[in-house]
Amino acid sequence: MTLALSLALVAYLLLASPVLGKRAYDRLAAARAADPGVYRRMFGLWCAELWLLAATALVIVVLSSDLGPADLGLTLTEPLGDTLGTVSGFLIVGAVSTYILPRFMKGRPVPGQGNVVHLMPHTRTEHWYAAGLSVTAGITEEIVYRGLLIAVGMSVFGLDQKTAAAAALAVFAIGHLYQGWHGMVMVTLAGLGLTLLYLRTGSLLLPILLHILIDLRGLVLLAPKPKPQPQPQPVGLAA
Repeated sequence: MTLALSLALVAYLLLASPVLGKRAYDRLAAARAADPGVYRRMFGLWCAELWLLAATALVIVVLSSDLGPADLGLTLTEPLGDTLGTVSGFLIVGAVSTYILPRFMKGRPVPGQGNVVHLMPHTRTEHWYAAGLSVTAGITEEIVYRGLLIAVGMSVFGLDQKTAAAAALAVFAIGHLYQGWHGMVMVTLAGLGLTLLYLRTGSLLLPILLHILIDLRGLVLLAPKPKPQPQPQPVGLAA
């Protein structure tokens, strides 16, 4: 049962998810101008899909006799004080770069944003949806692509840790097909850093927090300011 679920999940992530993601992104790009609600619907569906994938990963662990929470990195391996210090460092660097970078760009697109231009929120409501997707992706993608795929690669498919990590990173990059080749290169570099951090610490806590910060910074903090919502004109006062 564990092998069948693992094979099905890997096949979905490798073959179906990239194609479906590309189609959804193209549909969002084509329909957004005429359908203001398409952004919220797409983001809701993407969040639901990611949580379903994470739930599937946890089911695989529950059903497996060889895997446990520690194999997915769902443990705290370092002293809490050291972890909090590292998290504080991430927050400071993220805050400084978010404040300074736009000043140097002077209105030009921030590096990497061009690959996801149609994911940028335009309204205050869309900013909240973008924040929700950022947190969702940070948690679920680390559980699935870092925790589960590396663990399954080693325990189910018999790969060594480095090979399993490299394979998981490749699947992670392919899953971002909608961003094009340039975007996939950027995703690979970010994923490599998250993978090395996970392998060094043995815990997904820091990769999850860093992943959330990266996504929040790209989709929310550096996004254009929300456009004011048009106010309905009172009946009978129109010119």
